Amino acid sequence: MLQRSADALDLVNAWVGRVVRWLALAMLLAQFAVVVLRYLFGTSYIWGTEAVLYLHATLFMLGAGYTLLMDGHVRVDIVYGSLSARGRAWVDLLGTVFFLLPTCLVILWYTWRFTANSWAIREGPLSVGGIPAAFLLKSLIPAFAVLLLIQGA
Repeated sequence: MLQRSADALDLVNAWVGRVVRWLALAMLLAQFAVVVLRYLFGTSYIWGTEAVLYLHATLFMLGAGYTLLMDGHVRVDIVYGSLSARGRAWVDLLGTVFFLLPTCLVILWYTWRFTANSWAIREGPLSVGGIPAAFLLKSLIPAFAVLLLIQGA
């Protein structure tokens, strides 16, 4: 039963990761368009630059749980690399219990009201002429914490 629960939780981040990874291509194309518009046509749009920012933030914030699932986070391997598989499992367990989970809970605690207030007023663009959805950008913070909590569990 525990294995089925863990597999179900892994499916959440596996699905999110498969969807979110396409944002890297979208971000590349958006940045390319911004550069072409600026240097070939001498014009730029604030919403275009903000689109790159939104895509970048979404890719990294929502992709963090998937990266943890795939064991892709950067580690300082001075000690970790020389440990046995059992030793690495203990380091992962203790790191998750004492660092990852509490940090995610603190992030949720301190950003919940911040995000709710942003949604309550449907907070507008970050800059004049930008994307009128800062509340969506701010929603990535608790979503990040929730996805890492799911993966940490």
